[in-house]
Amino acid sequence: MHPELAVGAFLASALVLVPLPWHWRARNVATISIIVWLFMSNLTFAINSIIWAGNINYVVPVWCDIVTKLEVGATAALPACALSLALQLWRVSSAARMTHTTRILILDLTLCWGYPAVTMALHYIFQGHRFDIIEDFGCRPTSYISIPAVLLFYSPIAAIVVLIFIYSGLAFAAFYRRRRTFTSFLQMKSSSFTARRYVRLMAITTALALWDAAVIGLVFALTFQGGLRPYTSWAAVHFDFDRADTYPTALIPPAQLAWTYVQWWTIPCSGYSFFCFFAFGEDAEREYGPWVRWVARGMRALGGVAARVPRRRGRTEALFEPGASTSSEAALALPRWTEDSIIDIKPEFSDMSFYDGEGRIDCTGTIMREMKIFGL
Repeated sequence: MHPELAVGAFLASALVLVPLPWHWRARNVATISIIVWLFMSNLTFAINSIIWAGNINYVVPVWCDIVTKLEVGATAALPACALSLALQLWRVSSAARMTHTTRILILDLTLCWGYPAVTMALHYIFQGHRFDIIEDFGCRPTSYISIPAVLLFYSPIAAIVVLIFIYSGLAFAAFYRRRRTFTSFLQMKSSSFTARRYVRLMAITTALALWDAAVIGLVFALTFQGGLRPYTSWAAVHFDFDRADTYPTALIPPAQLAWTYVQWWTIPCSGYSFFCFFAFGEDAEREYGPWVRWVARGMRALGGVAARVPRRRGRTEALFEPGASTSSEAALALPRWTEDSIIDIKPEFSDMSFYDGEGRIDCTGTIMREMKIFGL
């Protein structure tokens, strides 16, 4: 049993949801799609590693039918979403105005969701049997490695990765030509991008392209190590289709098992890398900023109260103990609110401000004036 598999996948599925709010507000189809695909993939990986921890039992076959198709779709969708980001950067950096927003939205939805859906449907053509069950990993999709599999599944993914590098290169070249006036160029195009955000997103897209290329290369190496099989007929390929092959880890060769672990961890690592790329940028700072400042002000206020209350409280409570003197000498022990006392507590009130999302509205002057009016 390997409990780290479930923990790692659950953690990745939670982390990818952190940048979702501001990407949803920005209506960025590509990044929202990456979040959804990574969340579904990591969540299903985690559940599979729990159900089949230490066993290869044939249970919940309908669940396996669903998650294996989702894995096929995610394999195609993640590079397609990265291509959508690269196209977005290329459109921003090009001289043409982005007026056909509906067409752009349709293209993004086609790449991020239409193409993966078609791939999941076409997978049935080269699906040799229902699914495989691997101990500790759960159910996995199967493919009859043949020419139809290459043409319908593997070649389009490889072409998409190549297109990502091409459009990322074109976007970088356009940015480099206008690097001195790029900010004014973006303002002229009425783009929501800033130069800093553009450079950061371009670096992220390039990193995603490199990561996708590495993962796809690993998958291809594992898939084609046995060579291509002849696709003689539909009946031959789909013979005994309803079976589920099972693989206990004790019978898997050590080298093959090690590659299985590496391939499995590419999905959680994709979630971690996405979180690192998108959870610490400008949008994240604007999202976290008000909360961090609110917590910091609360901690400073609590610290100030804790530092002052015990000293004054001891002197005051002594006057009300049984038998305590009420003479004028004892009255001198009462705290006196003088001008110096007001100055002494001012740091506590100086932190009292409200944040409206645009700027800080300080109410210190109003509070101090009200204190003087009421004789405090």
